[in-house]
Amino acid sequence: MNIKTMGALAALALLAACSDDKPMTTGAASSSGATTAGIVPGSEEDLKTNVGDRVFYSFNNSGLDADGKGTLDRQSAWLGKYGSVAVEIAGNCDERGTEEYNIALGQRRANSARDYLVAKGVAPARITTISYGKDRPVALGSNEDAWKQNRNAITSVK
Repeated sequence: MNIKTMGALAALALLAACSDDKPMTTGAASSSGATTAGIVPGSEEDLKTNVGDRVFYSFNNSGLDADGKGTLDRQSAWLGKYGSVAVEIAGNCDERGTEEYNIALGQRRANSARDYLVAKGVAPARITTISYGKDRPVALGSNEDAWKQNRNAITSVK
């Protein structure tokens, strides 16, 4: 048998071994409540992956921009869908500034995100806030790229 024939037979054997009679799905929810990607609807991973869990802020600012409002709009809809889920919003800052200043700024950031969600109809009792100031950076480094990532409010499922 020549090499071309052996290669063709090997390819057919691989295709036959890989086939099954199950229909292909792409992210649809299964009967168990989990998506085919393994993400449980209403979970922390669902929020992070399918909705977005963080809002970013400009330097020395706690006001929401259009991107932040868009993320919070999606979070509001998600929280409306999963009415029993409670969340915590953690306000964070970059490394610049004093500890006291950054704790206060982080709290203002968390509060601005919470207030937006409440204005969109999420019950205030479902949302807690905390400020970590500059104590929990998500990106290490002393440059603008790291600072941009660390100026945020992160929503997590409680």
